[in-house]
Amino acid sequence: MEETAIPFKNLHSRDYQGHKKKVHSVAWNCSGTKLASGSVDQTARLWHIEPNGHGKVKDIELKGHTDSVDQLCWDPKHADLIATASGDKTVRLWDARSGKCSQQVELSGENINITYKPDGTHIAVGNRDDELTILDVRKFKPIHRRKFTYEVNEIAWNVTGDKFFLTTGNGTVEVLAYPSLQRVDTLMAHTAGCYCIAIDPQGRYFAVGSADSLVSLWDIKEMLCVRTFTKLEWPVRTISFNHTGEYIASASEDLFIDISNVQTGRTVHQIPCRAAMNSVEWNPKYNLLAYAGDDKNKYQADEGVFRIFGFESA
Repeated sequence: MEETAIPFKNLHSRDYQGHKKKVHSVAWNCSGTKLASGSVDQTARLWHIEPNGHGKVKDIELKGHTDSVDQLCWDPKHADLIATASGDKTVRLWDARSGKCSQQVELSGENINITYKPDGTHIAVGNRDDELTILDVRKFKPIHRRKFTYEVNEIAWNVTGDKFFLTTGNGTVEVLAYPSLQRVDTLMAHTAGCYCIAIDPQGRYFAVGSADSLVSLWDIKEMLCVRTFTKLEWPVRTISFNHTGEYIASASEDLFIDISNVQTGRTVHQIPCRAAMNSVEWNPKYNLLAYAGDDKNKYQADEGVFRIFGFESA
């Protein structure tokens, strides 16, 4: 009788060092060949990752921001364009080949969340004052601004780009039509604030991570909660679906990253970590998971490291 393979068994993590302070955000480009990391040290770095390679990893530094780079996202249609959001109030667009900033715009507050529309035409940015700005990518100018009266956390478009989701501090997910930004639905998702959202790349589900330590999975057509993932005990800070939509990774201040089967809700693997996690993201082509947190060295200084799990050897 053939043994059923245990997913992710015997796979290893590798460390990527370069930043001088902790890494807030990690993101893969659309071809899965480059990873970007954004840090409190006011820089972003781009790393060329070979899925099974052992070569020395070269990275280039994106310099220019004057405050923490809190979140970054790649153009979903272009493997060499990346946008960064910073506490310095600017959003910048960079060319990954040259490492040069090609566009920038100054907005009204400290930017903490950023996401691309799946067709690459618009970027949504959220700031600390719960203001949402939509940028036209080509002109790199705001085409829409809206201030909310409640705490707005992570934001996302659906796969087709006609719905826009806001997670809120009230435990709801606001579903807006796009581009009108008219409210279509308010989902009572959690008993505490919702912090993060991920869209299943197959377009069937979305998932929400909350301060109540749960991750909820929603049917995107029906707008109904299908199941919850209950392994974490601390507020869920970051979640990500893998490229096939089979697995979901979630992380918090718990000292492990949970990987669960989306259909059964069961944990299939846990990656131990040494600190609270800020960002987890699956590669869009391979089962490689990048993750970054508040890691400190033995002198209690930020390590400035992120890791990638899923390699056959360390």
